[in-house]
Amino acid sequence: MIRACSVSELPEGEALRLDGPVPVSVFHAEGGFYALDDTCSHQDASLADGWIEDCYVECPLHAARFDLRTGVPNCLPAKNAVRTYPVVVADGVIYVDTEARRDVA
Repeated sequence: MIRACSVSELPEGEALRLDGPVPVSVFHAEGGFYALDDTCSHQDASLADGWIEDCYVECPLHAARFDLRTGVPNCLPAKNAVRTYPVVVADGVIYVDTEARRDVA
């Protein structure tokens, strides 16, 4: 697991990008924390720079929307899902388990 940040550093409606071999975005939405591959499946854009509404993030480039819970897009132009990752909150710190990614069929 990798440390993302403390809970107090990620307010509701915000996201942060974790750089690594595969960049991951961590989102605080609808009272929960979610982690997805950071790169939009349609074109090379950071989802951490997108807009969060309800439990979705809208890509800042072409407005594809991804469900933060499943990684599945709900509108074009994206057709492919992005991977999701388990998030654990312990002692006020947000961790992402990048080894246990969840691929969507």
